[in-house]
Amino acid sequence: MRVSLRLDSQCVRAFHLMLLQRLAALPDVTVSVDARPAGGGIPRGAEALFQLETAIHGLSRDGLAKPVPLLDLARYRTEQPASPNLVLDLCGDVDPEATRVWRVTYDGASGEEALLALILDGRTPLARVEENGVAVAAGRLGTEYGGIALASFQDMLARTASLIVAAMTGAAKATALPALPEAAQAGAPPPMPSAGKLGARAAKALARRIVQKIYHLCYNAPHWKVGWRETRGRDLFDLRAHPASGWQVLPDDGSRFYADPFPILHQGQLTLFVEDYIHRLGKAIISAVPFGPAGPLGSPEPVLELPYHLSYPFVFERDGEVWMIPESCAAGTVDLYRATAFPGGWVKESTLLSGVVASDATLVEHGGRWWMFATVRDGGGTIRDGGGAFSDALHLWSAPDFRGPWTPHANNPVLIDIASARPAGRMVKRGNDLIRPVQDCRRSYGAALGIARVARLDPTGMEQVVETILHPGELWSGRKLHTLNEAGGFEFIDGSAIAPRWKRRSGLT
Repeated sequence: MRVSLRLDSQCVRAFHLMLLQRLAALPDVTVSVDARPAGGGIPRGAEALFQLETAIHGLSRDGLAKPVPLLDLARYRTEQPASPNLVLDLCGDVDPEATRVWRVTYDGASGEEALLALILDGRTPLARVEENGVAVAAGRLGTEYGGIALASFQDMLARTASLIVAAMTGAAKATALPALPEAAQAGAPPPMPSAGKLGARAAKALARRIVQKIYHLCYNAPHWKVGWRETRGRDLFDLRAHPASGWQVLPDDGSRFYADPFPILHQGQLTLFVEDYIHRLGKAIISAVPFGPAGPLGSPEPVLELPYHLSYPFVFERDGEVWMIPESCAAGTVDLYRATAFPGGWVKESTLLSGVVASDATLVEHGGRWWMFATVRDGGGTIRDGGGAFSDALHLWSAPDFRGPWTPHANNPVLIDIASARPAGRMVKRGNDLIRPVQDCRRSYGAALGIARVARLDPTGMEQVVETILHPGELWSGRKLHTLNEAGGFEFIDGSAIAPRWKRRSGLT
C-alpha cells in the first residue's frame, strides 16, 4: 500500500518523524510525505508556554513536541510512481473526493491546534481516524500530567500514533470504544486561546509550580489510604454504590502510605498485601498485614523489597502455592514470584514479559486460557521524555498456563481509553459474566473507579461495557478512588488523602 502523510510544513515535530518510522516499518507499506504549508499549527504563545513548562518541570527538550527541520523529512519526501492508495490527513484539508482519505480529528476538528485547545480547556479528547466521517479507529486520549500542557500534548501525540497504526494494521476494527454511563455528546472543541490568554496561562503555570513546591514542602504528596469493610454478602460489584456504612481506614503514621490493596484467604487466614510507599525513599515496597474478624491485626510488615519501585501486588493461589506479580514497570519487566514462607519468603520464579513498561498486570482464566491485562506506555521512561501515558492503552497477552509462555494479542493495543483501559483490581465472575474493575483517569490518575462487563475476550478481540463509575464522596472521603479487591468476606479500596509532613498520625484525614 502506498500511503501519504499530509502534514503542515510550518510545524513539523518529532512526533511526525516517529509516526513515519512506525508506518514505514509496517509490512507492505510505502510512505511518502505531503508537507505543503497548511496555515495551521499552534500560536507562538503556546510554544512560549511549552518553553516555560520545560524549564520549571524539567521536561526533555527532545520530546515528541519538539519542532524539527523540514529537511529531516527528506528521506520520506519522494515522488511515488503512482498516486497514493491512502492519504493520512493530519491537517484536515485533503479533498476526499479526489482520493481515499483518513482524517485524524479531535472532538471532530483536525490539527494539533484542536488537540492543544482541548488540553488547555481540561477536556478528554476523543481522537478518531475517520474515512468519510465514519470512524476507522477511536480512542479517549489521556495523561497522568494534567495541568502541564506540554507533557499532556506529548502523551496524546504518542497515543495518536498508536491509534493510527492500529487503524493501519486493522487491529482497531476488533474493539469498539465503550460508552460511559454519564458521558455526554462531545461538542465542538474550544477555540485556541489568544496570545494574551496563553501568556496568562504561562504565568498561572509558573504560579502553580510555586504553589506545588510549597505544598510538597508542607505535605507528603501523593498520599494514599486504604479503606476496608465487611461485605456481609454484598460487595461493590452488587451494590454499584458506596455502602451506607462507609469504610474503615488502614492507619499509617504519615511518613508512608498504603495503596493497591490485594487480599488473599490462604489456609483460613485473610492477609492483605499493599504497596507500602516510604516518602523519604521515594519508592515503595510490598508489605502485608493479617486480618481478623474486627480488622487488621497490627501494621503492614515488609515482605518484598527490590532496588526499584514496586506496587499493585497481584497475589493469587494456584497449584498449592501462593504467587505474586507486583508491578515493576520501573524495571521494564513483568515478573512472577512465589512465597516460600507465606506471607513472606518471596522468590522470583520467572520473568513473564521483558522490555515493556506495563502497569498493573492482572491475570484471569477465561475460555480455557490464561489472560494478562495491562496498560503499556510506548517509549518507556518518565514525564521528561513524552513517551505516552501509562493508563490509556490496554494490551493483552494469553498463555496456556500462568507461568507462560505469554503471547501478545494480535490486536494490541486492544483499547485506547483513558476512562477504562487501566486495570483496577482482580476480575470476578458473576454467573456467566466476567466483571472487570477499571480506572477512570479522565480527571486525573486514579480519580474514579469503573466497573465493566467483559462482553468479548478471545484471540481476535476484546470488548467491554462500562456499567458503573464510582467517585469519592461523603461515604469515601478520599479525593480519589483507585482499586477494588475482596476476599474472605472483606472488601478493600484506596484513594488519596492529605498528609502533613510536620505531624505523624495514627489515622488519615
